[in-house]
Amino acid sequence: MSEQTTDVIIIGSGPAGYTAAIYLGRAGYHPVVIAGALTPGGQLVNTTEVENFPGFPDGIMGPDLMDAMRKQAERFGAEIVYDDVVSADVQGDSKRVVLDGGDTYTARAVIVATGSQVRKLGVPGEVEYSGRGVSYCATCDGFFFRGKPIVVVGGGDSALTEADFLSRFGSSVTVIHRRDAFRASRILVDRAEKNPKIDFRMNAVVERVNGDDESGAHSVTIRDTVTGDTTEIPANGVFVAIGHTPATEFLHGALQLDEHGYITVDGASTRTSVPGVFAAGDVVDGVYRQAISAAGMGCRAALDAQAYLAEQA
Repeated sequence: MSEQTTDVIIIGSGPAGYTAAIYLGRAGYHPVVIAGALTPGGQLVNTTEVENFPGFPDGIMGPDLMDAMRKQAERFGAEIVYDDVVSADVQGDSKRVVLDGGDTYTARAVIVATGSQVRKLGVPGEVEYSGRGVSYCATCDGFFFRGKPIVVVGGGDSALTEADFLSRFGSSVTVIHRRDAFRASRILVDRAEKNPKIDFRMNAVVERVNGDDESGAHSVTIRDTVTGDTTEIPANGVFVAIGHTPATEFLHGALQLDEHGYITVDGASTRTSVPGVFAAGDVVDGVYRQAISAAGMGCRAALDAQAYLAEQA
């Protein structure tokens, strides 16, 4: 176990965290990136081809993009630590984080870029066909299902927004919702009901994602929660839209959160409720949740942190 002091600690290693590290490193600070023990690089390390990140006209694999960002951050002096934060004392001028392995880091500023985790169905076939039919991002993957049957699982604003978006690509879109009424905004429900390509299966839950090794997902088995009957629905694309959980447990209430658990920031800045602590990426953003928007917010967090450190000098 050791204790080290640096200028800035960045908790999280997705596009937001690595971009913040690049900017802070180039500015002459010495950021330490606590990248995580199991999944450094965030959600993109579990993504196959990324086609909508600017600068890659032929696309790039998610893990390759994260690896390139990491190398760029290291080039400018960032230290990458592959461990998890278990507690953080961010009050006062000196911020202190404790890692699972027992090491401790202190710094004058902290950037939280821990992202969020998609809520999963937890059914057979979901993991097996993740990236091969099962997706958690319509904006990312809708294009791959042109002319193919699609299902969207969920009943909130995100689910109906994704269903409307996916209707541009799929031969059909079936929304599967476990209740008899939607939680989504009325305007989104009306829009979906008027869309001739969108169908609905209410009072239904997905029991299994079916597929094969060669072609990926090809259908879902659903169960009627009223009758108990099961039905198989064709689906090459299975989009799960049942919410996200921001990764803020380690903060133990140290920062102000909104009603959905996302860290709140001051206006268009990345400043949190605690001076010297900044937040960026999906741990703040419950709307866009894109790699490019997270990277942009990571840049803003780095610049906000630089301004704070300059004032404290």
